[in-house]
Amino acid sequence: MNLSVRSSEIEIMDDLNISGEVVPQTLKELNTINQYLGGNRISMQCFKKIIKKKQVNSLVDLGCGGADILIQMAKNSSGTDVQFVGIDANPHIVEYAQRNTSAWSNIEVSCANILEEAFQKQSFDIIHCCLFLHHFTEKELIHLFVSFKKQARKAIIVNDLHRHFLAYHSIRLITRFFSKSFMVRNDAAVSVARGFKRSELTKILEKAGISNYSLKWRWAFRWQLIITCD
Repeated sequence: MNLSVRSSEIEIMDDLNISGEVVPQTLKELNTINQYLGGNRISMQCFKKIIKKKQVNSLVDLGCGGADILIQMAKNSSGTDVQFVGIDANPHIVEYAQRNTSAWSNIEVSCANILEEAFQKQSFDIIHCCLFLHHFTEKELIHLFVSFKKQARKAIIVNDLHRHFLAYHSIRLITRFFSKSFMVRNDAAVSVARGFKRSELTKILEKAGISNYSLKWRWAFRWQLIITCD
């Protein structure tokens, strides 16, 4: 695998018709990986920081998967009026997420394509993307960030992968021995190969006309990006 440039290899999860037992198995394993490798903590740090400083009434999580991060956010925002929205383009994943969040009246999960005009007309206080933006090309990402800048009233949170040979080979080994999901075993390494170098992210942000942001490297091989919108 040539990691000097972003891979264009398609992940199994990019097939919006994928269904069956692999969906819950994959979503459960991804949540476990995010918990143990500290991925969820990166998003939670950003969320807690923002709600301490700003009045937040709505947050949308794009590519929400099983919506586990929304549940964590809801637990940490008790006493506030934050309404959480999860968006995913795969209806089978949405069905799982809706069941997973059924006990939370302030979490709503729906199926939508974020590239379509109908979604891009909507606005939220916070837009959150975790392990989601690496699924898009540079051209698509520039378009998305331009749209996000118009849609987000307070902030944009991005939590995504640093493309690095250690991350690539480590996740290949971990998932080969411990994953029961063929989707995780395939997609985990592909996701890293589709991840970002710092210079690639800053280039995309520059082309999207975004300058007011903080970009930090976090363990394990993640980028934590906060864009201030107000």
